[in-house]
Amino acid sequence: MCEDLKILKQGAEAKLYICNYLGKPTLIKERFEKKYRQPELDVVITKERIKNEARAIVRCKAADVKTPALYLVDFERRRIYMQHFVHSVTVKDFIINFFTKHQQNGSGDSPNSLNKIAILIGQTVRKLHEHNIIHGDLTTSNMLLVNNNSNSDDSWLDVDNVELVMIDFGLSSFDTSAEDKGVDLYVLERALISTHNDYPEIFSKILKAYKSYSKNNVKEIIGKFEEVRARGRKRTMVG
Repeated sequence: MCEDLKILKQGAEAKLYICNYLGKPTLIKERFEKKYRQPELDVVITKERIKNEARAIVRCKAADVKTPALYLVDFERRRIYMQHFVHSVTVKDFIINFFTKHQQNGSGDSPNSLNKIAILIGQTVRKLHEHNIIHGDLTTSNMLLVNNNSNSDDSWLDVDNVELVMIDFGLSSFDTSAEDKGVDLYVLERALISTHNDYPEIFSKILKAYKSYSKNNVKEIIGKFEEVRARGRKRTMVG
């Protein structure tokens, strides 16, 4: 059923495999058994995270947010089978590669490319929140740029020819509260500060696109975000 199975990556929470499943390029996410947890509790937590991921992927379709297509959920083996984007790169790697190229020889995309990516991120996160989807782990590692032209391995560098795909919804939830949406934005801001300090203006551009995309409840969400940010700074100062 699954041909040419190969391990792609091993993270803290799961192993990722790639294979051909029913003739389609497929990514399998297999969650680890956590030995430090009581076994019954581990089963419950793992099952809940797999359910969260599957539910979020389905809901994202209604929100017009691109995610991998869902092929199969196997609770017994702790696996989700989903679409594998062969021609893709994480937003994290795109930004790092952008600055590496410019530092080495001044080549690569124009800064406008980064601005376009920031706008895409802001609009996409806003779509999630408009449909009460809280991602729970918004980082540039959990966003893919997918090449729309499968005939060229390099055309993903042209940001006019890519789609933004959201991945890894294991910590997602569904909530109407402005507080949770504010926390989602704060998680993203902290992730950007720690990973992309060579592009300090990225979050302000994302936030501008987020606010511009829809005015629905946006003042309350931004207000909650600023409250969460202030609490985070206070904790940092106090230590």
